[in-house]
Amino acid sequence: MKTKIIGLTLALSVAAAAMCFANNPTLGTWKLNESKSKFGDGAGKTTLVVWEQTGHEDKCTVDGIDGKGTKVHTVWAGKFDGKDYPISGDPTSDTRSFKISGKNTIKMISKKDGKVVGDGKIIVAADGKTRTVTSTMPNAKGVKATNTQFYDKS
Repeated sequence: MKTKIIGLTLALSVAAAAMCFANNPTLGTWKLNESKSKFGDGAGKTTLVVWEQTGHEDKCTVDGIDGKGTKVHTVWAGKFDGKDYPISGDPTSDTRSFKISGKNTIKMISKKDGKVVGDGKIIVAADGKTRTVTSTMPNAKGVKATNTQFYDKS
């Protein structure tokens, strides 16, 4: 009887872990496909995005350049529960929230001092090899600019 209970517990643990990883369709490394992307006036470019699972949270590390051509490196860690979690390295926002919206879509909201400064949506293709990020954020002049960036999984 104990063997069955241990086996069942192990199977449920493996299934629960698999579900945690399956919740984030963006896991992995994504490189910007600049030729397909469209950038708003004075907006920056996110050239490399790495999503990984760290314990019970997801972590997103981003490298790119801002609207002035300065290198940017940001890090966010949190859950896809729509709650605000701190982001470091982003001068335009201090928190960001992500929420799963459908099988391959994630909605995001960026805030500075508790006020919404930008939002966006990440859509991962059904085959998991590409993704599109549409976001509206302040550009180098503080004016909101919309980007549509395409990424290839590497």
